[in-house]
Amino acid sequence: MTNKATPTRLMAAALFSLTALSGCISLGGIDPPDQLLTLTPSASVPAGAAAEGEVAAALAVQVPSVSQRLNVNRIPVTTSDSSLAYLADAFWVEKPAQLFRNVLAETIRSKGNRLVVNGGELEYAARTQLSGQLVDLGYDATTGSVVVRYDAVLESPDGTIRTQRFEESVSGVPADADFVGPALNEAANRVADQVAEWVG
Repeated sequence: MTNKATPTRLMAAALFSLTALSGCISLGGIDPPDQLLTLTPSASVPAGAAAEGEVAAALAVQVPSVSQRLNVNRIPVTTSDSSLAYLADAFWVEKPAQLFRNVLAETIRSKGNRLVVNGGELEYAARTQLSGQLVDLGYDATTGSVVVRYDAVLESPDGTIRTQRFEESVSGVPADADFVGPALNEAANRVADQVAEWVG
């Protein structure tokens, strides 16, 4: 016996599908953002460029560690010495530590003086490791500026460890995602450029 779908059943199924879809794109009970923010490297390797070398001599760029305030897809806002908020209508496309790592790796690669590897076994086979902590990548409402602060740790093949703090800020930034996002991208690229010179 064939079980035919009635118009009522079809409408109920369609309504259920729409409800399920809206549940998938909901962000904590609020409407999804009009746009997602990202970090993009200002210097990149052109298409067709190639590099080669021994994997043991390569540099692996690790995703930096972060505190809980940066372990979200939001931009933290410092409102006082003891209080924190998140910028309205500002959502990263992925967590900021991964975005910063991508900019860092591409910037170092674009300099052409280091073979940079990432992903899988190659990343762990490289005997030079760049790791560290992304201390800040946010907005300071008390000064109207964005701040990117990165504590780099470079481990060389002979076991030598070097550390250095890199920091850049952009001032005069309104507390609006349309301004804060580009300013953070600018500051992150400045930091990445300094780190690239340091490891080179």
